[in-house]
Amino acid sequence: MPPTSFPVRTECPPGACVCEREALVHAPDADLRVLWLTREEEKRLLQRLENLSDLQDLRHMQSRMFEQLGIRISIHASAAEVRTLRGITVLVHPQPGLCRKTRQAIPAAIKKSMEQRPDIVYALLDEGGLFA
Repeated sequence: MPPTSFPVRTECPPGACVCEREALVHAPDADLRVLWLTREEEKRLLQRLENLSDLQDLRHMQSRMFEQLGIRISIHASAAEVRTLRGITVLVHPQPGLCRKTRQAIPAAIKKSMEQRPDIVYALLDEGGLFA
């Protein structure tokens, strides 16, 4: 890996992850922003996502994660009736260099925040015109 002026995430143990980090590092013109998410920064991010205040805060975090790390997140309500958080889908789109565990931890943190503040879910449903 070429030397960088910023800390990058250490690689996962061989066979433990399918993040394609090596392919990303060796690809010309690759977007390496996701490697800026070190384990310490990931902990801070997850803590921040667990403590969202409202839907506007969630949307802000979505845009910041895309701008700074290239991480795309989609949040959708089920087409059927939403009675619990199981009716809300939080998807972190796959991308080279993004660890499998991180892709699982981000939606879990967002859902934990939604559990603590149901008004986020109501606002999300209102936004989609699904909750009248």
